[in-house]
Formats: sequence, C-alpha cells, structure tokens
Amino acid sequence: MKSFKTLLFVLCCLVIVGNRVNANYESDTIVSPVKKVKKKPRNVIFILTDDHRYDYMGFTGKVPWLETPNMDKLASEGAYLPNTFVTTSLCSPSRASILTGQFSHSHTIVDNQAPDPGNLTYFPQYLEKAGYQTSFFGKWHMGDHGDEPQPGFTHWESFRGQGVYYNPTLNINGTRVSYKDSTYITDLLTEHAVDWLDKRDRNKPFFMYLSHKAVHAAFKPARRHKGRYKGKRIELPSTYDQTKTGKYRDLKWPQWVANQRVSWHGVDYMYHENDGIYDMVVDYCETLLGVDESIGTIMDYLKKEGLDESTLVIYMGDNGFSWGEHGLIDKRHFYEESVKVPLLVRCPELFEGGITPKQMVQNIDIGPTVLAEAGINKPGNMPGVSFIPILTGDTNAPTRKEVFYEYYWEYDFPMTPTVFGMRTDRYKYIKYQGIWDRNELYDLQNDPDEMYNLIADPDKQEIAKEMSTAIYDWLGRTNGMHIPLKRTIKYRFGDYKHKNEY
Repeated sequence: MKSFKTLLFVLCCLVIVGNRVNANYESDTIVSPVKKVKKKPRNVIFILTDDHRYDYMGFTGKVPWLETPNMDKLASEGAYLPNTFVTTSLCSPSRASILTGQFSHSHTIVDNQAPDPGNLTYFPQYLEKAGYQTSFFGKWHMGDHGDEPQPGFTHWESFRGQGVYYNPTLNINGTRVSYKDSTYITDLLTEHAVDWLDKRDRNKPFFMYLSHKAVHAAFKPARRHKGRYKGKRIELPSTYDQTKTGKYRDLKWPQWVANQRVSWHGVDYMYHENDGIYDMVVDYCETLLGVDESIGTIMDYLKKEGLDESTLVIYMGDNGFSWGEHGLIDKRHFYEESVKVPLLVRCPELFEGGITPKQMVQNIDIGPTVLAEAGINKPGNMPGVSFIPILTGDTNAPTRKEVFYEYYWEYDFPMTPTVFGMRTDRYKYIKYQGIWDRNELYDLQNDPDEMYNLIADPDKQEIAKEMSTAIYDWLGRTNGMHIPLKRTIKYRFGDYKHKNEY
C-alpha cells in the first residue's frame, strides 16, 4: 500500500510538471469559460503601431539622431523587453495572434488576404463579458479590408484596410465620418481616444486598444514633423552589401535572399521606387514622431486623472522592419530585425521602472497578460502566458526557452518562401518550405548580425537536427502540420517580373 501511494504521488508530480512545461503550447484545447479570480480589475491601455522595429527608439541608441522622449520615458518608468517576438512578421497574422492569443496556423489568418474563419474569439470579448467598457481606435486590417465594428468592443472607430495618413474616413460605431483640412490620422485617433477616456463610465474598468496606422509605408509624417531629420543618415548594417558583391555565397546565405535584393522588398528596388534608403528611413523616423507624441498625450491624460500609477500601459509593434540587413527592407522573414518588436510596459503599482528583462516574450502573450490583470482566467486555446511575473521578478513563473515562427508564402509577394523557424537564447534555425535552397543556422551569441550561416558545419548538424525536430513537434501538438491554402485568382500585386499574369 505504501509503495502504491508513493507511485501515485510520483505520477501526480509528473502530470503537474508536464502541464507546466506544455502550458505555452496547448493551443488545440477546448476554450474554457470565463472565470473571474479574486482580483481588482485593472484598467489597461494597449497601443499598437505598424512596422515599428524593436530598436528604433531614442533610448536604444540605434539611431543617434532619433528622438522619442515619450517612449524613452515609458522605458525609464516601466520596462523595455528587448527580446519580444511575433509569431508571424506580417500585419494581419500578427494582429490576429494578438487578439486571439493563437499561432497563425491555429487562427488561420495566415496573410493579409486570408479571411476571418468566423469561429475566432478575441480576448476583449472576455473583458466585455466581465463588465469592462472596451474601445478600439484605428487600424484593424485583420483578414479583410473592412472597417465594420468587431466583437468585444463597446466603442469602435476604424478605417478600411491600411487607411490613409491624411483626411481619413472613420467608421464610428457603424457610421462613416470623413475628415478634411489636412487631418492627420495619428492625431485624430489620439484625440478620439482621449475623448472616449474622458467620457467613460468611471464606475467600470476600461480597456482601450489604440491601433495606429503609423509607421506603415508609404511613410508620411505630420506636417509639423516634415523635415525634422532632413539630410540625416543611418549607419548601414554589416550585412548590407554581401548580396551585391557576391560574398553571400561564401557566407552560405540562401539564394532567395540575393534574388530579393532587386525586388519590391530589396534595397536596390525598394517598393519599386528608387528614393534611396536614407531618405526613406528619414520619412519613417519623422512619421514615428507623431506616435511618440500620441503616447505622451495618453500618459498626460492618465496623470491628470490620477490613473497613471494603476493603469497598465502596453506599447508594442505588430512586426519588425528591415533597413538594409541582408540587403532587404520590410519584413516577413525570420531575421532579428523583422521578427523582433518593441514592447514597453508601465504600471508603477505593479513593478518598479527602469528594468530591461531579457526573457523572451511573444505577441501571443498579450491576451493572457491583459486577462490576468482583469482577474479572468485565460481560455485553454491560448498557448501564451502573462509576462507580468517577468516584470515583478517572480522567479517561479514559467519562462519561455524558445520561440517558434511561421510565415506562409504569399501569392502577391512570391519573393519570400514559406518559413518555419525556432530561436533560443543561443541559436536560430530557419527552415524553408517549397523552394530549392538551403536552410539557415546562426549562433546569435557570437554572431548577432546573422552573418555566418552554420548550416553546413559538421559540428552543428546535431543542433540543426534537434531544432528541426522541435519545430515539427511544436506544429504537431498545435495542429499545424499543414499548409493553409485559399483561393487567390488575380494578378500579383508585388511581382514586377510577371505583370498581368494569373
């Protein structure tokens, strides 16, 4: 009897440990009902920007002349998490992962054209059900190009598709309103967001989702910021020239990277224009200034209302952006500048500021984090976890040992192949699908610029094999062992080689 009890105890321990280890990946389980835990619901503001890479902020020093005082202040008073990643570096998939807490192959919005399957639940729906007043302002662009109000938001303001920087039309709770007189979208969304905060029901907790169009191409700064950085230049990355000189062959880079240099997403033919990388980066940074001012306006309001200590403020980008690394611009690929995003978090009531935790976080963690601070148990189909324990220094909290990545080939942009990837603190493995080319393996500790592809090194074969196995294990346990297909019958938007061909 004693040995039986001992065996039972060991088995129970193994189950508990197994559940803990797999907590990040159980995305195929049944959605659990919303249950409130004993916790005062916290007010939350989530600010999302488009194509803002993780290091283009003043305090990082990446661009010495870039000034972002309000982002800098968020970091100094809160936290900057430099190892924050998206599961797919593309607008719609990333936004869907934020809202559903799921991987792209789970929510199936795998690119900017894939439709909402109609069976998704967005985490603000749980907040609304729990008594929160919720609002959405800005770019939705998730699986379609509509601007119609979406579930989970008691107040709604959005625009069609990518929207425009000047003189936008907003769908405000079902009614479209057009703005003229050089109305700038970043300023307009911020003004409306503050107005909603000011008119909210002060007896209810709130969740506000401010989703800026900026800084998406084609970059257009506010008129007051135009010319601020005229003539400024960035230092070109160390991997800028290799696909031009031919050195990439010795470095064992895939051929598709060299081919993409002269495509829509390459430095020699950027968006099929030839303005030059320096001028385009200036436009990008000047456009970012409006976002920084928006953050300042929101924070000033919270302070005026006495809410700045208790409100959880999260600032994030939907994906990163390349500025010449490997001869590329834009995103989609699994290199650091594409997959990493800025994540700034502030809540003095929860944790002391000025910290830079190095743990890896993903966009699928946003929903679980907000729900946890609302006192709501996350549903079982969200593989992410709250990152608040990382900020509070909870050493017993589970931490992510690796991140997984997926990107599915797009009909409009055939230059980038389907990508599956895995990254640990030390290594990154990139596996391509449907293309006759080599995979990639980088030692990030010794080669942070991802210059030297180690995929052919004899002493690295076991590492590559183990990481490839881990990718398939991840896809297997999350129902991702398939390539999502959809009907796409049209001319390719971004394929300059084959215009007017189906």
